[in-house]
Amino acid sequence: MTSITTAAEAFLDSRRIAVTGVSRTPGSHGGNVVYCRLRELGYEVFAVNPNAESVEGDPTYASLAAIPGGVEAVVVATRPEHAAATVQEAIDLGVTQVWMHRSIDRGSVDDEATRLGRDAGLTVIDGGCPLMYGPHADRGHRIMCRVLSLTRRIPRQV
Repeated sequence: MTSITTAAEAFLDSRRIAVTGVSRTPGSHGGNVVYCRLRELGYEVFAVNPNAESVEGDPTYASLAAIPGGVEAVVVATRPEHAAATVQEAIDLGVTQVWMHRSIDRGSVDDEATRLGRDAGLTVIDGGCPLMYGPHADRGHRIMCRVLSLTRRIPRQV
């Protein structure tokens, strides 16, 4: 096992990141916040939503496999019951890093998806948000990270 901080740093070292579950309604979903902020930070980020042609002014992709050139990492921001299918697709495509987004509520974390990914050798971060880590974390996300860590809603090791 590795510390979440180390895993988060490795995840954020990726330059091509897919965000699944980005909503057609701007600002209405945590996935949109993650997507937009990563885009602002200069990541090559791809929105995955099989029910939309575009979100946040960018084209969407129906699946991870549909992204030209693939990705290095995936943020799962869908309902938990969809996480295992996303993790399986990541495994099939050779993506080695998956982050299941979680804030105050259960978020996208699914225990089966976590086991599936880890059993296949993926680094699976099962909670928290990529925006809580790294040099570009804003004050609100840093505070939320501290609170969620203290209440064990974010794993200390992955």
